[in-house]
Amino acid sequence: MVLGRNRLRREVATIEKMVALYCEEHHADEPRRPCLRCQRLLTYARQRLNKCPYGTKKPTCAKCPVHCYKRAERRQIRQIMRYAGPRMIARSPYLAFMHLLDKLRTVEHPMEARRRRHRDG
Repeated sequence: MVLGRNRLRREVATIEKMVALYCEEHHADEPRRPCLRCQRLLTYARQRLNKCPYGTKKPTCAKCPVHCYKRAERRQIRQIMRYAGPRMIARSPYLAFMHLLDKLRTVEHPMEARRRRHRDG
C-alpha cells in the first residue's frame, strides 16, 4: 500500500472522528451517527480532500496556502475542530498525534511552484 494514500485515509479518518465528536455533543439525534448536516459536511470534506492540489503531500488545512472550502463550510469545520481537537487526545490519541505531526508539514503555494519552475526552466 502506498504511504501517501494512507496519509489521505488518515486525514479522512481524523475529520470523521472530529465531526462525530462534535455532532454527538451538539446535535446528534442518534448516538454514534452524525446528523444530516454533519453528514453533508463530511461528504464535502471528503470531496475536497480528493481534489486537493497537494495530493498526498498536503499539509493540514490550517497550514495550507490554498483554501479550498467555501466560506460557510470553512466556518463549520473550524468550529468543529476547535471543539474536537483537544478531545481527540483522549478519544483517539493516534490520530491526534499524527495530526500534530502533519502540522509540521509545509508546502509551497502552487502558483509559486509554477513560477519557480518557469523561471528555472
